[in-house]
Amino acid sequence: MNYRSYIFKLFFRILLLVAALFGLAYFIYKGQTVYISIVSLAVLYLISNLYSFIKRRFLAMDDFFEAVKYRDFSRWFPEDRGPSDIRFLYTGFNEINRTIKEINSQNEAQYVYLQKILEMVDIGIIAFNIESGDVLWSNDTFGEILDMPSFKNIRFVENRKPDLFNIVFETYHREPNSMSIALQNETIKILISDTVFQVEADAFKLIVIQNIDDTLNKNESESWKKLLSVMTHEIMNSIAPISSLADTLQRNVQINISDPQSKLELEDLNAGIKTIKNRSEGLLQFAKTYRSLSKVTQLKLQRTSASALFENIQLLMQPSIESKSIAIEFDITPPKLELDIDVHLIEQVLINLVLNAVDACKDQEGAQIKVIASQSPTRDIMIKVYDNGSGIPQDLLENIFVPFFTSKAAGSGIGLSLCKQIMMLHKGKILVKSIDGEGSVFSLIF
Repeated sequence: MNYRSYIFKLFFRILLLVAALFGLAYFIYKGQTVYISIVSLAVLYLISNLYSFIKRRFLAMDDFFEAVKYRDFSRWFPEDRGPSDIRFLYTGFNEINRTIKEINSQNEAQYVYLQKILEMVDIGIIAFNIESGDVLWSNDTFGEILDMPSFKNIRFVENRKPDLFNIVFETYHREPNSMSIALQNETIKILISDTVFQVEADAFKLIVIQNIDDTLNKNESESWKKLLSVMTHEIMNSIAPISSLADTLQRNVQINISDPQSKLELEDLNAGIKTIKNRSEGLLQFAKTYRSLSKVTQLKLQRTSASALFENIQLLMQPSIESKSIAIEFDITPPKLELDIDVHLIEQVLINLVLNAVDACKDQEGAQIKVIASQSPTRDIMIKVYDNGSGIPQDLLENIFVPFFTSKAAGSGIGLSLCKQIMMLHKGKILVKSIDGEGSVFSLIF
């Protein structure tokens, strides 16, 4: 609206000036000297007024642009003095200044916020001018990692530690690269990467370094803890049934010693001792496998009958399971079914699954476990472990094979993940179906 008012006033002044010029021309033509003088003065006044009217706006705009040129956004233009069109212009200039000041304030706050974040992280960051070496920005962590005081130019490092300067500042690391660097008192391992960016005519290099010694030590410690957890879990799973079977055999022997007339079943004794021997060898083989992880893919495959596999598991597990009032049943279809497997590792898988089934069936009336081997029409061999226990909640099913995930208070969360790893080594898979409150079935598919 004010713009239209300005145009109207400008047009009105031009119209008056044109009319005065026409009048002057008319009086010159008529030769009326007195009117010529009066109209001439009027023309001069109108020209002067028009010039001043236009000049005021340009002076105001020039004043504003001068303030912008020198980034003086604190300048305040008077909105309550002068012609209305100029006051309106000053109001617009002040609004622009307020907006720019708000933007600058927000940018400054974001810069300070970002700077504080970068100063708090344990990653060293530095940006410098490639040509001059002047440091654009650096956080304290960068100097702490390199054991250097704060510096304004990277030549400071070159003069004191040329080798370090060459590795960090001169060498390009387009991809994150781990390397060892020698400091005054120690050698540390760092992860370093960099990138080059352009700001107008200047090229800058951004370097990011991280001391990964502490991280590697922590990860190594955690790996040892997890490995020990795995070993302890699997050893306990094997020793518990061995101990139970040995206790049963010992009681039978003691009964025979106390009462020589009682009949000692030598076949049962021999079968029990053989089972203990086989599981002990399997446990030793398991320990050797974990001692040499580089050979974990070298399975000792052998043709094994499902009946022999189940017989070992039955002799080993049945005494301890039946003592908990849980019925266990083994079935094979067809009876002469054979598998190409690493017997010791698959035994370990079945022990895990049966013990999990026992745990799910505890305090359950009519608790029952079934271990069934069969062959599908596609000739896939399947071993299934059924139980009618508590089942697994649906929201936990997708995580049960994740290493160290467990819903048990005393669980380690590595049994099922180890079963999955062993089945993958056999180029097979392990599947689970479960209904909360009704039971579960784990399927080993070869």
